[in-house]
Amino acid sequence: MRNAVVVEAVRTPIGKGKQGGMHNGEHPVALLAGTLRALIERTGVDPALVDDVIGGCVSQVGDQSLNLTRSAVLAAGFPESVPATTVDRQCGSSQQAVHFAAQGVLSGAYDIVIACGVESMSRVPMGSSVLPGSNPFAPLAERYPQGLIGQGISAELIAARWKLDRSELDAFALESHQRATAAWAAGEFDREVTVPGVRDETVRPGTSLEALAGLRPAYYTPEYEERFPEIGWQVTAGNSSPINDGASAVLIMDEEVAARLGLRARARLTGFAVAGDDPQLMLTAVIPATAKVLERTGLALSDIDLFEVNEAFASVVLAWQRETGADPAKTNVRGGAIALGHPLGGSGARIFTTLLHALEDRGARYGLQTMCEAGGLANALVLENLRA
Repeated sequence: MRNAVVVEAVRTPIGKGKQGGMHNGEHPVALLAGTLRALIERTGVDPALVDDVIGGCVSQVGDQSLNLTRSAVLAAGFPESVPATTVDRQCGSSQQAVHFAAQGVLSGAYDIVIACGVESMSRVPMGSSVLPGSNPFAPLAERYPQGLIGQGISAELIAARWKLDRSELDAFALESHQRATAAWAAGEFDREVTVPGVRDETVRPGTSLEALAGLRPAYYTPEYEERFPEIGWQVTAGNSSPINDGASAVLIMDEEVAARLGLRARARLTGFAVAGDDPQLMLTAVIPATAKVLERTGLALSDIDLFEVNEAFASVVLAWQRETGADPAKTNVRGGAIALGHPLGGSGARIFTTLLHALEDRGARYGLQTMCEAGGLANALVLENLRA
């Protein structure tokens, strides 16, 4: 029986995806290439042994077009014989890359594979792949005559349905910043970043409930107010994830191969699930995805020591907690995307990297990761720390 194990996982510090961010001047191919080099340097694995490199990226246009993962592999100095592909499951793209990589190992298609992801939102803004005048959802008009909506309005609808008020959303956001600040101060991120000590730029140590309460709703328009009278307009820039640049990479291989190469298998990928849900609410599929991956692994919620749920919006994680009953004290223990940042295609492997290190540092056994994605989708996986 084959086992898919993690040998190493790294990420860049996350930069502001706006003018003055640490990665603004760096081409996304170069950003990912540097992360791939760091991954290989930390393990000493001969890159010629890598069977495939699977990368996630959301806006595959401009600087991020033409299979940028292959370009990054070449820019990283890997042998030309190492193949690569780029996948898109929206915000969960690099988590999907992790799924595909591990599933390839389990099936016997791969012995050694890299899952990775990148997004330069400063150079390729979100939505850039939609050409002017185009409507990707036009064929869906018959099924959804009211039209599909953006994620911000979906986050508002979630807040309304689960009766989450502004104070709850802001308190959640504040705690994300406080946890991230504390984790950086304690050196808890130093092992996982490519440049130890260089902090994620969007963490705000000095923010407060008062500062968050002073922010205006980010998605309000009279049109949507008329269309969705139930919305209370609670979602702001402060309780949503920011715009970011960053990359991440994970080295996955068969457990016997790792032993043969003298590498330590740090964690085992034990289960995977993907789920779809209402594309209007859009961001709620993390709820069925969590149930699905627990059923597939035979684990109960109480077996999970740590949860990582992408903080695209505070309302998403709070609704997930209410529906699953997961302990907030075990969820995003080092802060999440509201503080650390959300470089779209790079976020799934970034969260995975953080979960791996948090499990090890706490001596915990099982971690569960899930991410909401545009179109009403979500990924979920369970990771088992082999040294717990």
